[in-house]
Amino acid sequence: MKVLILNGSPRKNGKLSQILHCIESNAKQKNEVLFFNVNELEFKSCVGCMACRKTNVCSLPKDDASMIAKNIKKCDAIVVGTPVYWANMNGDLKRLFDRLAGVLMSETKLGIPRPLLKGKKAYIVVTCTTPFPFNIFAGQSTKASGAIKEVLVTAGFKIKGKFVLAGTKGMSEISQRNVRKINRIF
Repeated sequence: MKVLILNGSPRKNGKLSQILHCIESNAKQKNEVLFFNVNELEFKSCVGCMACRKTNVCSLPKDDASMIAKNIKKCDAIVVGTPVYWANMNGDLKRLFDRLAGVLMSETKLGIPRPLLKGKKAYIVVTCTTPFPFNIFAGQSTKASGAIKEVLVTAGFKIKGKFVLAGTKGMSEISQRNVRKINRIF
């Protein structure tokens, strides 16, 4: 199985990155794994021309978003991780998803989205500085994971697991209890 991991965190040693590397190590035992730090990718933002909805290819010059698009088409499963930024996913991750619209979905003549990646699995990882249960009451982690879920489900992915780590501010390391949870989910 081919697994694609997209790390939306700009912090290479942050909690999200640690979790995603834990998943990567676990997945590498039986799968081919590609890991990308989204903030290190070089790509232009979507210009909203909508040409990709007809051609399933972005009309902008080839860049790292084009490379991710090819890998998404080839993967069997995707793991998408983001820190919470204002109750949403990281901006670079959002920009990447905007550029991938033509690979993720097409549309009917009436403009209704049609998924292009049915049968693929997806996992969502969210970290949040807001402590539990306030991360839920304030909609911080729930809205961020919901935004990623919206993109993936619209593309046809089946969500197979989700992990949320709240209260990361001042957290020195990920507990062994959380590592066991992560390994069970992924």
